Amino acid sequence: MEKFKHRPVVYFVLLSFGLAWLVALPLWLHDGLKNPLATALLIMMMGVPAISAMVVSKISEPNVSLMESLGLSSWRPIGRTLKFCLLAIFISVAVSLGSLLIGSMFGVYQLDLQNLSGLKELLNAKFAGNEAALAKLPSLHTVALLLILQAIVAAPLNAIAALGEEIGWRGWLLTKLMPLGTVPALLISGVVWGLWHAPAILLGYNYGAIPGWHALICMSASCIAFGSVLSWIRLRSGSVWAAALGHGAFNASAGFIYAYGVAGQTLDMTQATVLGWTGWIFPVLLSIALFSFFPKKYGPTTQL
Repeated sequence: MEKFKHRPVVYFVLLSFGLAWLVALPLWLHDGLKNPLATALLIMMMGVPAISAMVVSKISEPNVSLMESLGLSSWRPIGRTLKFCLLAIFISVAVSLGSLLIGSMFGVYQLDLQNLSGLKELLNAKFAGNEAALAKLPSLHTVALLLILQAIVAAPLNAIAALGEEIGWRGWLLTKLMPLGTVPALLISGVVWGLWHAPAILLGYNYGAIPGWHALICMSASCIAFGSVLSWIRLRSGSVWAAALGHGAFNASAGFIYAYGVAGQTLDMTQATVLGWTGWIFPVLLSIALFSFFPKKYGPTTQL
């Protein structure tokens, strides 16, 4: 087992956090998340981990291929890589749906799969003033199924932005932490990923106007839970590509919480969806099962 080197990890964390705050600084100086540039700046922020990993990797491992160090080099055998890419997409969509189901079991989220009142409300708002287009839509249940298909198809597009994060967290950081053991690596990388979101979270992103410390704890726990699933994908596949697609599919599934729930319900994100405690249950149990029944040591030539 490779010896753990703490300095590159410390440098990476400091650089990725510092650059994230720098990118988000305009939001803190003017209008917060209401800033017209908020979406663009948050997308730019997603590229920070990749930049940080590249810089630290070139300094700390000058003789190692950058593509290999970042987890970008392994594509062959192509069939195996594509299998993991598809698996990552379906697993991530399943995590999004599973979190809603478990939330409904605990009473913190109200599903409405029979009447789909939430989806109906969304469609009415989207096609307001255009009743002709609304009338041409298929049945609500067909649209509900199409939303899942849309998340799957949109995964590659969403993965473009997600790749910036995945190169940093799973491509570089996770593998540098693996000498500490799998569980410590999952926990530390998840906490780092969660706290890295602080520039946006402290402005109310995801959790609204709850105390900042509470929001950061929830975000870190969420990143540990879902990050563990992405970490298994990265370690099993030997590259970061499948994890990026899984991350992209997860982001593309964000609208599920409104489409499949009761219209007008007030959601407490500290309890519901993958951001809340009920949403951590499914990915944690899934990652335990994956690491237990399909264990493999990290390596670019790992076989399924």
